[in-house]
Amino acid sequence: MNILVTGGAGFIGSHLVEKLLKMGHFVWSLDDMSTGRMQFLSEITENNRHSIIHGSVTDKYLLRGLIERCEVVFHLAAVLGVKNTVENPLKVIEGNIDGTRNILELAHQHHVKVVFSSTSEIYGRNTKLPFREDSERVLGAPSIHRWCYATAKAIDEHLCFAYAEKGLPVSIVRYFNAYGPRQTSSQYGGVVSRFIKAALLNQPLEIHSDGSQVRCFTFVGDSVDGTIAAMNEQANGQAFNIGSEHPITILGLAHKIRELSASSSPIVYVPYSKAYGAGYEDMPARVPDISKGRRILHYEPVVSLDEGLKISIDWYKHQLKDGRLS
Repeated sequence: MNILVTGGAGFIGSHLVEKLLKMGHFVWSLDDMSTGRMQFLSEITENNRHSIIHGSVTDKYLLRGLIERCEVVFHLAAVLGVKNTVENPLKVIEGNIDGTRNILELAHQHHVKVVFSSTSEIYGRNTKLPFREDSERVLGAPSIHRWCYATAKAIDEHLCFAYAEKGLPVSIVRYFNAYGPRQTSSQYGGVVSRFIKAALLNQPLEIHSDGSQVRCFTFVGDSVDGTIAAMNEQANGQAFNIGSEHPITILGLAHKIRELSASSSPIVYVPYSKAYGAGYEDMPARVPDISKGRRILHYEPVVSLDEGLKISIDWYKHQLKDGRLS
């Protein structure tokens, strides 16, 4: 098939592009390079079934020319990151909603399947675990910028469901803490990349608050497999949790990464207020129920946390050695 991947030079996007090419598809990677990197696609730049386009999902003219040639769009491009959420909420809100609206409108016009990448963030601070796809969203006040990313992604999902009712074949995947090679930036990449980089440099592993927060980390390969499975027409008009079911505290993660890295890094505790400013809120736990994905997508994460962390640590070691890690 002819497939467009927005955010194709990003962390998950670049792994998705590689897998689609291995499956024999023709792929266009669209990325504005705000967080993506050409080096993530370096091994497939010579592939004659792959084209890289430097551009934005806010460019409707560019999108139209791409989508009208495709049968599937994987929409992974997004404005994300805790720092952006706290410091630049307008960028997060407008960047996510405007691009998604363009994708869905054009895909509907040209009868193109869309797989939209969402996030476990949409569940907010709901404490009823595990999260099912129909779990309630519990958020803080709109005056707290912390919730703008979750809100923007939820509006994106509303748009997806609305277009599904109009006949668009669209499905939604909600990622739970994906990690792995190419998740480099501490601003966007999350706690695993931040901890590994610090551990390899024997720098302090900074834990926000007391480290009791619970998360389920999902190796990027498993996230990609769940994403591709959502192409299935049985997934149309539905959302799916894509994650692992094995929870660990952030403190436990820090100890595990330090051990696997053979690091002497100290563990230090930093208040949320110092890391992100006054009023920042976090969720105590995020654990997905993936039974729906198992039933409809035949999704099953196969890479254990220890195995995935070892693969990731090895990648980060090579990046540090070559001076390519930021």
